[in-house]
Amino acid sequence: MKYLCFSDLHRDTSAAKNLVTIARDVDVVIGAGDFATRHAGIDDTLNILSAIEKPAVLVPGNGETAEELREGAMNWKSATVLHGDGCTISGVEFWGVGGGIPKTPFGDWSYDFDEGEANKLLDGCPSKGILVVHSPPIDTVDHDNSGKIRGSQSIRDCVEATKPLFVVCGHIHSDWEKQTMLGETKILNAGPRGVIVDID
Repeated sequence: MKYLCFSDLHRDTSAAKNLVTIARDVDVVIGAGDFATRHAGIDDTLNILSAIEKPAVLVPGNGETAEELREGAMNWKSATVLHGDGCTISGVEFWGVGGGIPKTPFGDWSYDFDEGEANKLLDGCPSKGILVVHSPPIDTVDHDNSGKIRGSQSIRDCVEATKPLFVVCGHIHSDWEKQTMLGETKILNAGPRGVIVDID
């Protein structure tokens, strides 16, 4: 199946319009968080993205809560918001966990979870499915501008244990559109332009 993957729109309406166009050529759309900026403007992009009729899986970023995303996506009829839970599309199992993991240095506005909280949210992730997270697994596609790794140990542990076919994340802007492998699992830090990935 072909997946259109994106993250970190941060209210970018031009990027959202582009995603609507390229979504016509895929089977499933995956949005890995940060539709809003500091809890503001979530409707800016979601109102545009709601034109996408293909099945979509979304998780919150650290710029919006799960509740804010669910409310904002109510008019996107083909979208399912996940956070500590899963769904099945065309026989493929998805699991989603949003927010900044581990906690970010950004302060109280950031929707963050520590590694222990993340372990609970990841519990139940199926094997050989697709994991959608806002934060990358540590030491994968999570290098900031200074080269420091900013990802999550709990997400990496989950990937190593459940061996998903594919992990889609975002959050670390300097690694947008980069892909790597963790064992046999492909990991993509998607970014706002959208990346199409074909997974058997």
